[in-house]
Amino acid sequence: MPSTYSELKDQVINFLNNMAAEQTVDTFIDLAEADMSRRVRHWRMEKRSTADLDTQYSTLPTDFYEPIRLSITSGNTHRLELVSQGEMMDKRMRGLNTAARPKYYALTDGTIEVYPTPDTTYTLEMVYYSKIVPLDSINTSNWLLTYFPDAYLYGTLMHSAPYLGEDARMQVWSALYEKAIDGINADSDKAKFGGSGHRIKIRSY
Repeated sequence: MPSTYSELKDQVINFLNNMAAEQTVDTFIDLAEADMSRRVRHWRMEKRSTADLDTQYSTLPTDFYEPIRLSITSGNTHRLELVSQGEMMDKRMRGLNTAARPKYYALTDGTIEVYPTPDTTYTLEMVYYSKIVPLDSINTSNWLLTYFPDAYLYGTLMHSAPYLGEDARMQVWSALYEKAIDGINADSDKAKFGGSGHRIKIRSY
């Protein structure tokens, strides 16, 4: 299995046995990475960062993809509740946007919008899923290629099929890719929850 960007490209071209793919393999890898960012949720994607929260809108981390939890850790720690844009607007209209300790947040135009607007500077802790760092000639590997190279390989092959007209093999590559994605997410669940599922405790008397 490939362990670097160049090895991945070579294996894809070898699998396809089509030198024309050499000119477009970078695009196929990009498509696979975009799809995996949407579908993979692994603990290795989790990031934690802190920032000062003193305005209604705050900038998201550059590698932010999806929130897990946002909390204010100044004083008594409490978790912010995620609300929709409509709910946020309703709260502002009802509360006249009085400044106070924030309780709610929404993702608005690439920022974190909080309500109420902070009445002072708070410490915001963000736990989130980060984007998969894309491979290129400089960034030759990442955690996904290191631990799950089959997902990269079959994902790239699957995304090459429509362009190259490999309809017959697409079903095989798609099945192997789906298996790899399921395996990645299951691996994360096993690491976080012990792979034992929910246990029922039976109390004896």
